[in-house]
Amino acid sequence: MEKRWEIPSEMKDQMESKLVAIYGEEKGKQIYPQLEKRLQQFKGSAFHEEGKTWVDESDVMLITYGDQIKENDKPNLQSLHEFMNEYLDGVVSAVHILPFYPYSSDDGFSVIDYFEVNPELGEWKDVEKMAEDFEIMFDAVINHISAKSDWFEKYLAGDETYKKYFIEADRNADYSTVTRPRALPLLSEFDTAEGKKYIWTTFSADQIDLNYENEEVLLKIVELLLFYVEKGAKMLRLDAIGYMWKELGTSCIHLEEAHKLIQLFRDIFETVSPETIMITETNVPHKDNISYFGNGYNEAQMVYQFPLPPLTLHSFHTGDASYLSKWAAGLERISDQTTYFNFLASHDGIGVMPAKGILSEKQVNDMAEKVRSHGGNVSMKANGDGTESPYELNINYFEALSHPDEGQEVKVKRFLASQSVLLSLIGVPGIYVHSLLGSNNYHDGVEETGRFRTINREKLNREQLESELETDGSQRNLVFNRYKELIKIRRQEKAFDPNGEQDVLFLNDSVFTLKRTSKDKQEEIVAMVNVSEEQQDVTVINNNWKQGTTGMKDLISGETFNCDGDQQFTLAPYSFMWLKGE
Repeated sequence: MEKRWEIPSEMKDQMESKLVAIYGEEKGKQIYPQLEKRLQQFKGSAFHEEGKTWVDESDVMLITYGDQIKENDKPNLQSLHEFMNEYLDGVVSAVHILPFYPYSSDDGFSVIDYFEVNPELGEWKDVEKMAEDFEIMFDAVINHISAKSDWFEKYLAGDETYKKYFIEADRNADYSTVTRPRALPLLSEFDTAEGKKYIWTTFSADQIDLNYENEEVLLKIVELLLFYVEKGAKMLRLDAIGYMWKELGTSCIHLEEAHKLIQLFRDIFETVSPETIMITETNVPHKDNISYFGNGYNEAQMVYQFPLPPLTLHSFHTGDASYLSKWAAGLERISDQTTYFNFLASHDGIGVMPAKGILSEKQVNDMAEKVRSHGGNVSMKANGDGTESPYELNINYFEALSHPDEGQEVKVKRFLASQSVLLSLIGVPGIYVHSLLGSNNYHDGVEETGRFRTINREKLNREQLESELETDGSQRNLVFNRYKELIKIRRQEKAFDPNGEQDVLFLNDSVFTLKRTSKDKQEEIVAMVNVSEEQQDVTVINNNWKQGTTGMKDLISGETFNCDGDQQFTLAPYSFMWLKGE
């Protein structure tokens, strides 16, 4: 008889303590055996092979929809996989496939069935096949589920199993303290078998918040997360996770119970699948965002760098990198098991709330006006006092940086300079597909859907896309090929390891400058980017380099320099250098 796998006693105690902290002594201890049963089932299925447990300089992620690249008579996931194998082999190591489950709205983030692949995209075998060539990040959209889901429809019909899966609310209660991410009603009215009821819907009337006070919801979500790992997920993106616990009279975001739930998930994966990496998606100010690292060992291994997109955009809009530099100088290495997930563009817009406290209200408003002049839109949020303020800039990142009347060469040069910031900064870079492909604003899509976010969500015909990528001198051709070369250089350099060191050098307000050092302290790179339209002079002093460095090489141009003394560099508008010590 095969020996039963045993959970280490230390991990049992840790998981039970989290359950007790969330649900109380008696209930928490009653829940634990049910949780352990699910972990035993997962471990007993013996389906997955343990792989690389952490990240290094070679990790670069593509962010894309499953139906991003389409062609006739072929499942979209197969088309995406084939495109990646042909064009991105050796370029990206991983891919974040945005929600590929059946959905009813929000381009996938209102999930109808967590456990199925949208048949319009393909099947689970297509996902598993892609996982053989690229590490995959799955979305765990576990704060809310679609109003069209089987779970919610059964709740409406009075099914006792789902009676407490959702949060019934008194519409006359005081919700003034609740954080509102969108200018939409917090509660939505539904007809149920028991009459009209008001249900908690943080993001929209089609996105019904789950009730984690019901332990059955928690256990079902644990089953789901383990199922995703079984199907090939190396990383799990916990969407909107800060809102997952509700308590009237509080902000209903970042509550201690939410942190405890994430800590429980971390304990689970440390126990049964230690190579699985959790990434929290919390579009909030920096201090709150990094709180999801916990103590560096007990919560998320990565957090999204939400301040980076607006701060980088502000730098290039104004020619002043000082705000970006000061923020970057404050980034801390939390532990050897955590790092930042850096990005500039995504399927959403450019969130400006994370820049709160870094940029002034006027600076944010100026950035919003410039985005409008570049063909974009601005989404507003309710402040609770009857006023609204910018929440998100809805625009393609290439276009956000570029005035429509500028020439192609300067647009491409400025854009690639911005991407060099992304590739240089401490952490793992995530590159949105439309940035890599040199796309523009998708105005027809906005007109068609009526949603601002559609401007950066265009789906592409594979044949046409490949033709444009291979047309010498086209915007797609220039951006794609130059971007790929930068990524390839980055992936070879140990100084860019996410757990190496980073020092911001304040040499010129218009030149964002970092020194990156490898974990073993043997390799150094000074990355400089001129964010302005003017030529800039920068002096890198001799003691910026470790002792024994005799020269330096610009990895971008191949030019070499000596280190006999202070070295002055002249950077043309929007140019950048990666100087490696030799």
